Amino acid sequence: MMTWNRPEPIRQRVAIGSDHGGYALKENLREELADLGIATLDCGCHSVAAVDYPDIAVAVGRALQEGRAELGIMIDAAGIGSTMTLNRLAGIRAALCHDLYTAVNSRAHNDANVLVLGSRVLHPGEARRLMKAWLRTSFEGGRHETRVAKIRALDRSR
Repeated sequence: MMTWNRPEPIRQRVAIGSDHGGYALKENLREELADLGIATLDCGCHSVAAVDYPDIAVAVGRALQEGRAELGIMIDAAGIGSTMTLNRLAGIRAALCHDLYTAVNSRAHNDANVLVLGSRVLHPGEARRLMKAWLRTSFEGGRHETRVAKIRALDRSR
């Protein structure tokens, strides 16, 4: 099993967003981030009123592209649509994570900069655990750097 590379939480701004299906979990995670001393940029939504997840996912991705946040978290019911949307944006490496291994691996090996969670897939306590592990994990570089560079090169071909 992979372990965290960094014992303390990172101190940077995290853009966080959700659709209506992920709103409750987003609010739960925002509280946890505040408790950890991590600033957030709330990209919406702001209630359980229906919204389209691509709009919110793009807002999270744009926050990273524009330098208003260093990392992002996006939540929808399953996480699949938001992951697809985010990975169409240049410079965004979104990872849909459903367990500790995928959360840690996405940062350590793939340098993921957006964590995507499914609110109907994960219990809130497990989502908090995955988020904290993801935030505490650093990119390992080394043999993974070449692979991530190939992903980044695709941005230039758009």
